Amino acid sequence: MIRILIVEDEKPISDLIRLNLQSAGYFCDCAFDGMAAAHKIEENRYDLILLDIMLPEVNGYELMPYIQPYGTPVIFLTAKGRVEDRVKGLKLGADDYLVKPFEIIELLARVETVLRRYNLNQRMIEVDDLVIDTGSRTVKKAGKEISLTKKEYELLLFFIRNKNIALFRDKIYEKIWESDYMGDSRTVDLHVQRLRKKLGWEQKIASVYKVGYRLELGE
Repeated sequence: MIRILIVEDEKPISDLIRLNLQSAGYFCDCAFDGMAAAHKIEENRYDLILLDIMLPEVNGYELMPYIQPYGTPVIFLTAKGRVEDRVKGLKLGADDYLVKPFEIIELLARVETVLRRYNLNQRMIEVDDLVIDTGSRTVKKAGKEISLTKKEYELLLFFIRNKNIALFRDKIYEKIWESDYMGDSRTVDLHVQRLRKKLGWEQKIASVYKVGYRLELGE
């Protein structure tokens, strides 16, 4: 199920968004200030973050550099509707910007568009000669099924959803193994090596010096 974090300090608005997203089939968490949002992002895996700008503790603009290493798409939800505010939000890496007040039907459309852009709401994902069925969790290359472990499969999806982005080893570990990174990169490196070999992606999954890895794919 798609997991969405709603970061909104006005509880009635947060509740309204949550109820409508849950009715549409999404799993939702809520945070009411920037610091609480940061803790939730550390502890959980989210497919999308709906982020208010004017927040207690840490505002939405300040939270963006913290979110970016996780590769999680963000939609700003805010009353700040000036052009310069929108430009600032987009330059910080937001995928979309929705000004309050907005219609829920428009929010749902924006959510679907961003998830589609990241292949997060697609059952079938095709990359070159690779076909991933997220329903059955099967992977086929040139029509032949490839046997992947649970972690290899999750690692593959994480790379695809963050294609052409340099991913830090610690963020890969925290996302896939859902625990704190203790500084030992062997677990990540071993799984990447096995995934490369099984898919024949030795060139596609590139090592990034002193960072981690990047899946290099054409747009």
